[in-house]
Amino acid sequence: MESYLNVTHLTLGGHVQLLKYRYVYFSITLAIFILIICSNTVVLYIICVHKSLHEPMYIFIAALLLNALIGSMGLYPKLLIDLISTSQVISYPACIFQSFLLYVYAASEFTLLSAMAFDRYVSICKPLQYHTFIRTQTVKFILVLAWLLPTCEVGGASILTSRLKICKFVLPRIFCDNFSLVKLSCGDIRINNVYGLLILAIAVFPCVIFIVFTYIKILMICLRSSKDFKRRALQTCLPHLVIFLNYAIISFFEVIQNRLPPDMVPHIVRLITSILYVVIPPLFNPLIYGLKMQEISKQLKVLFQLKSADHYTNRKH
Repeated sequence: MESYLNVTHLTLGGHVQLLKYRYVYFSITLAIFILIICSNTVVLYIICVHKSLHEPMYIFIAALLLNALIGSMGLYPKLLIDLISTSQVISYPACIFQSFLLYVYAASEFTLLSAMAFDRYVSICKPLQYHTFIRTQTVKFILVLAWLLPTCEVGGASILTSRLKICKFVLPRIFCDNFSLVKLSCGDIRINNVYGLLILAIAVFPCVIFIVFTYIKILMICLRSSKDFKRRALQTCLPHLVIFLNYAIISFFEVIQNRLPPDMVPHIVRLITSILYVVIPPLFNPLIYGLKMQEISKQLKVLFQLKSADHYTNRKH
C-alpha cells in the first residue's frame, strides 16, 4: 500500500518503438543537437563581440538564442544517452527538473517574443520616444522579468507535482513533462489541473494577444508610410513575425496532442510532434536571424571570410 513512497525512478516508455532503429535516431538527434549548439553560439558570439550590435533589438535576439540553448540542454543530453542505452530510466526528482527546464524554456519564448514585439512597436510606431522608453535599464528589467515570471510560474507547478503520490512507474514519453507526470499520480490532481490551466492562461494568452496587437499596429503604420519605410520595417519585423508564428503553431499542436487519447494519434507521430518545439525554433531561429537581419548577416560574412583567409594562409605556409 505504501509502495509509492519508495519510488525513486521512472521508465520513459516512449522509447519502446524507437529501439529497432535507435542508432539511426541517435545519429539524427546528435546532428541536430550539434547544429543547434553551433548555430546559436555563432550568432550569440557575433552579437556579443561587435559593439554595433549592442542595441536592444539585438540584445533581445541574443536572449532568445540563449533561451534556445537552455531548452536544448534540458532535452538532448538525456535523450541521446537514452537512445543508446538498454534501459531508459530517470529519477523522479531529475524528471521534475527536466520538466521544469523545458517548461521555463517554452514559457520564456513567449515572454521574450513579446519583449521583441514591444521593441519593434516603439521603434516603428513611436520612433521619437524610442530612447525614452527603451533604455539600458529598461532592457535589463524586461529580460529579468522575461525569465523570472516563467521560472516562478513553472516552479509553482513543479512544487505541486513533487508533492503528489506517484503509483504508476512508466511515463509514456521520451522526456519528462509536467502534464504526463501529474497523470502518474493516484491522488487528487484537481489543484494541479487548475493551476496548469491558470499558468497556460497567464503565460501564453496575454503574450500572444500582445504580439498580435503590436504587429497589427505596425502594419497600420506601414500602410500609411512610404515604400522605403515599409521596406525597412519589414526587414526588421518579418523575421520576428515568422519566428512567432512558427513557435505559436508548434506549441498549439503540442498542447492539443498532449491532451488527446493515446490511441487517436500514432505513437511515432506523437513523439515527433512532442519535441518539435525544442527542434525547429532552436535550429531555425539563428538561421533566420543570420540570413534576414542585415547587420548580423554582414558580420557573419566577415567572420567566415576571415576564417577562410586564415585557413588559406596557413595552407600556404
